[in-house]
Amino acid sequence: MRRTLTVAAAAAALLVSAGPLPAAGAGSAAAAPAAAGRWGAHEAESWWTPERMASARPLPPVPPLPGEEPQTPADPVQIPPVEPPVPPVEPPEPAPVATPSPSGTPTVAAPEPEPAGTPSILPAPAPEPAGTPSILPAPAPVRPALPRIPAAGPGVGQDFGGLPVVGRMFLVKGGGSYFCTASVVASPGRNLVISAAHCLLGADTQQVAFVPQYTRAKPRPFGMFPVVRTAAGRSKIWIDQRYRTQGVNRAAALDVAFAQVGPGAKGLRVQDVVGGNRLVTGAGYAHARATLIGHPSTAARPRLCVNRTTKYTSTDSRIPGSFLRIACTGYPGGTSGGPFLLRLDGRTGTGDVVGVIGGWKTGGDKPDVSYSSYFGTDIRKLYEKAVAGAKAS
Repeated sequence: MRRTLTVAAAAAALLVSAGPLPAAGAGSAAAAPAAAGRWGAHEAESWWTPERMASARPLPPVPPLPGEEPQTPADPVQIPPVEPPVPPVEPPEPAPVATPSPSGTPTVAAPEPEPAGTPSILPAPAPEPAGTPSILPAPAPVRPALPRIPAAGPGVGQDFGGLPVVGRMFLVKGGGSYFCTASVVASPGRNLVISAAHCLLGADTQQVAFVPQYTRAKPRPFGMFPVVRTAAGRSKIWIDQRYRTQGVNRAAALDVAFAQVGPGAKGLRVQDVVGGNRLVTGAGYAHARATLIGHPSTAARPRLCVNRTTKYTSTDSRIPGSFLRIACTGYPGGTSGGPFLLRLDGRTGTGDVVGVIGGWKTGGDKPDVSYSSYFGTDIRKLYEKAVAGAKAS
């Protein structure tokens, strides 16, 4: 099943949105201006009440571009699990030495080749120059102990209390309240999150806000971080332009988005509050143990699973490219944008992000097999553009 609602479910979701919704605006830097007015942490918390967050639904299917054929379900895929079973939390490992990713920009119409050599670890933030004022009005609070991470067999998804670095990205689109999964990615500005591009695509996406470690029982354990708007009212979201023009099928290999979030109600930056995962590009497709985290539409808490990843090269000419693939049970709508993590550290609750649920058929057409666009040169360049754009604001 695709990581979006059916048309019938989408229509039903519009009926459960809590309260009247504003006129449609924009959710991307290249779209029309969003709703007028200030959009800070206090406004976001006033808009996204616990009731409205609980009523939000996964996004409806992304309509194909003119001339683009709708997708059809594929045959079930079987991926052998890791043998023997392994625990879902790995001890920290030394990070690879950062080296430049391979040069050259592959076309979307052909799979990006696996780069050889050492993967690129992004970023290595430089310290702030002496005398540079900090945006933090006070030291970040001490984070509470992490929830227990469930132990289960490879490929078996388990609901759990969540990780502070992963949460829900809430947004208004087409008159309804929706969500995807997103996570904090380490950056020099300490203010970037990563999700799937199909989650944040469209000129009618607005009121966008990130909520770390959302659960129905504790909807704002670390507050809310609104996606920053420019003076023109545009949300600061970075999506490869080819994804916008070629569509979710033809440009499935580019289904990644970065968004800049403002400080929470206490004036703290998101990475200072919950930490951040390191972005790793050029790491290849096959990983012995990857942790997948997402927020399913069918659960009040997030879901965690550990399994191996494999390379999947599409045989569908409408959806070209090669993708990461993982067999993990119970990842339906709402999990789009959820991170693929390597070397998840049980003490910090962070790891290395090498993918997000999306890409092939916007994450897959079965809830038990998930996909990600490959993090290669294109994703590294998009991240660097987001870092530069966030710094300039």
